Amino acid sequence: MRYQVGGSLHINDPTYIVRQADKKLYTNLKAGNLCYIFNSRQMGKSSLLQRTSHRLKEEGHKCVYLDLTQLVSEGITLSQWYKSIIISLLYGLNLAEQVQFKQWWKMQAGLSPVQKLYQFVEEVLLPNVKNACQTESKAEGVFIFIDEIDSLLSLNFPINDFFAWIRYYYEQQAHNQNLQGLGFALFGVASPSGLIADKHQTPFSIATAIELFDFQLDEAQPLLEGLKTVISQPEIVLQEIIYWSGGQPFLTQKLCHLVMEAALKTSTRKIELPPKTEACWVEKLVRSRIIQDWESQDEPQHLRTIRDRLLFFNQQQAGRLLSLYHQILQAEAQEHRRNYSQSFPLCSPTSCSPLYPTPIDDSPEQTELLLSGLIEKCNGYLKIKNPIYRTIFNSEWVLTQLNNTFATKASSKATTT
Repeated sequence: MRYQVGGSLHINDPTYIVRQADKKLYTNLKAGNLCYIFNSRQMGKSSLLQRTSHRLKEEGHKCVYLDLTQLVSEGITLSQWYKSIIISLLYGLNLAEQVQFKQWWKMQAGLSPVQKLYQFVEEVLLPNVKNACQTESKAEGVFIFIDEIDSLLSLNFPINDFFAWIRYYYEQQAHNQNLQGLGFALFGVASPSGLIADKHQTPFSIATAIELFDFQLDEAQPLLEGLKTVISQPEIVLQEIIYWSGGQPFLTQKLCHLVMEAALKTSTRKIELPPKTEACWVEKLVRSRIIQDWESQDEPQHLRTIRDRLLFFNQQQAGRLLSLYHQILQAEAQEHRRNYSQSFPLCSPTSCSPLYPTPIDDSPEQTELLLSGLIEKCNGYLKIKNPIYRTIFNSEWVLTQLNNTFATKASSKATTT
């Protein structure tokens, strides 16, 4: 058994963890609902997509996958972009042999790019898929999975019409039976309001948000099979792995991989831990292989992705994000000191003013910090996702970055004046 660090898992990968999102996405798509899964990177979105698509295909439905990073390039025009979507749908649903595309495209010369997309779906895609399904006696559902939707933010032309196109099919299905059975699922690192602000065109107001949570210990039991072969007390080791990773999918898989890697370097190819040393052993592994010199050890890239999202994704917002994160960090540290003081009354209580947890208010800064993956929602408040993040992105790191941010702004201001 191997653990995959990064990338989409194979359909039948034994380390795939089934979560609540698996059932919720499948049942909502089958019920005819528009679904979107927006979360931070390396949370298992693509694996969930592929798994759900495979399940629907096994039932006879037609599924097509659009990776928008492959359809967005520098300098692409509005017309070229819509044409690339149409061609991707054409080949993704194996319709190239049934359709004389060049001839069809010439016939649409008088239409706008988005009108061509409407025409393609209604005149070409749905009729041909329906005929094929009837011939093969299969289900007639067509599901379009759109991944990396945040790539749209780099386009240099408006994309409201694209989202209005998606919304249209859900609004018209009650009136047009030919449109029934067409479904969409959108995946990416974005927020609905960040993609489209127009309340009349946005599809998200009629869509179902599928939340993707980190692994819980009881869900992560499939990961035990590999650990059992390489280390003693695998249940306790997995528990400690989940503690350090917080159940974050990438980090959990990586820690399991590091355990296996360490075992394979021993003469017996198995690590025998004395009882009650498991926590210490896992902590040593985490500190030596992930936390220490983290920027150079961060392969495949994960921690640097979080850092870059905070500092460089929107440099005008970086100072506010760092200040908000520092507020959460300080509140958690004070809570830890308070709990310690209560456990050991002889210790002097902290003298600083009390800090309270940060309540969720869905501000742009909170939304962006959540998309970085560094924090999560918990009982109406924000908290740092796991001890690895808390240790690496600590108060000293934040203050250094804040000083750099303020120095850069001051230098820029001095240059302009």
